[in-house]
Amino acid sequence: MRLSRRLKHQRVDESLSPTEMSVLGTLARCGSATPGELARREHVQPPSMTRIVALLEAKGLVRLEPHPDDRRQKVVSQTERAEAMLEESRRKRNAWLASLAEGLDEEEWAKLRAAAPVLEKLAHL
Repeated sequence: MRLSRRLKHQRVDESLSPTEMSVLGTLARCGSATPGELARREHVQPPSMTRIVALLEAKGLVRLEPHPDDRRQKVVSQTERAEAMLEESRRKRNAWLASLAEGLDEEEWAKLRAAAPVLEKLAHL
């Protein structure tokens, strides 16, 4: 948990909340989605997601388009600006982790390599 909190501080745009960053990450991983789908994926209530999407749209990080099958709904997509910001944040976090990893000895590296598949599995459950 401590490492996760420290990683969250390694971001490019400090004006975005961790929740806003999480929504952008979900869009990057899963593609476009309705606000309802995003709310389910992010485990928040739909009215909260509606507010988050509005904030991200006002910042030019997402765009809303008509749903292809249901004109009552909108589809949320990330913008090129959001893609670039996420890539830069990823680069910054990776560089920070790499600098930490320089302090590991061979035995610690072996343990980390052995644990990586389990951590990956847990992250996607």
